[in-house]
Amino acid sequence: MNEGEGVTGHALPNLRYHAPSMAKSDISAVGEHFILGLRPTVTLHPLDRALLADLRPAGIVLFKSNFLHDQPYGVWAEAYRQLIAAVRAAVGRDRLLIGIDHEGGRVCRTPPPITRFAYAAKWTAQAEAVGRTMGSELASLGVNLDFAPVLDIHSNPNNPVIGLRSFGTTAEAVSKAALTFMTALQAQGVLACGKHFPGHGDTDKDSHHELPVSRRDLDGLRQRELKPFAAAIQAGVPMIMTSHVMLPEIDPEAPATLSRRLIHDLLRVELGFKGVIVSDDVGMHAVSRLFEEPSATVRLFGAGTDLMMVCAHWTDTERVREFAAALMSALREGRLAADWDAQSRRRIRDLLARAPQNPVAPLSEDLLASHRTAGPLFQAETVETA
Repeated sequence: MNEGEGVTGHALPNLRYHAPSMAKSDISAVGEHFILGLRPTVTLHPLDRALLADLRPAGIVLFKSNFLHDQPYGVWAEAYRQLIAAVRAAVGRDRLLIGIDHEGGRVCRTPPPITRFAYAAKWTAQAEAVGRTMGSELASLGVNLDFAPVLDIHSNPNNPVIGLRSFGTTAEAVSKAALTFMTALQAQGVLACGKHFPGHGDTDKDSHHELPVSRRDLDGLRQRELKPFAAAIQAGVPMIMTSHVMLPEIDPEAPATLSRRLIHDLLRVELGFKGVIVSDDVGMHAVSRLFEEPSATVRLFGAGTDLMMVCAHWTDTERVREFAAALMSALREGRLAADWDAQSRRRIRDLLARAPQNPVAPLSEDLLASHRTAGPLFQAETVETA
């Protein structure tokens, strides 16, 4: 497939590249390269409104705090509908990514009666039914991008963050269930994002809080961790998320998020991925220190990433103004090549062209009740607070 073609294999019409204006104050010139997590409010925060209008990012990320959790379905759904309408009005794009982490288990942001399934490991045999159900419910919320499936292999029992989020303990088990889930999810109008490249399963630290280290070398990755990603690429996954994991046997100087060896050379060139590469949230504590200087933005995009994710749950998203300015300066000064920018924008625009612009339209009680039979439900005394 040529760089000008989308992940579906079709050439995009009328997407001739024009170098964006790089006026210092107009950060929207590079807004397509960012995806932002909203502040913890159920109405659009004034600072978010201003930032979305100035940056005009490719999309947003929703968290639990963007939903009313103590109100009936009809009430919280209407408040949420108004939030999404306000986001769209502020960004001013015809096409926008509305993303969410929705895997099952604790990784679920939505209130009842949206179905809360168990962790992925508990419903591998029902992956198609669960994927179809999740896709239907997320589409009803206007969501068109789910940061799932997890393609990590649960190979380390001491891993504090992957565990049952993984579909299994072997590459074959993960590939089979994850791709079944992905196909069913996307059939309902919600794009999938495979994560966390090149594999977060064989670590014993949580990248939300500290930088994990994997001692896998390149041959080891090829034999195990890369197989589900390769299978997902072959199946047409439109987006892959990078991980905040250090692999010193491959790149002793940078975590995967900032490693050209891993992102460009391995994912883009060796595995042949033509879709959009998105970073995990750069505010997470595994890499947050590395992003104290806006110049890290140039390293991230120079590694081959298309979309930089910055979420208010972990950092002050106003910092995106500095990140965008750093990117603009790098493009103006030639520290990032114009052909990278052109190719990356084409990938992002292809993704936006593929992403259904789903309306917020609550589902019937009967349909939601029937969804609860699609797979095992999550049972826990405490829930995810993000």
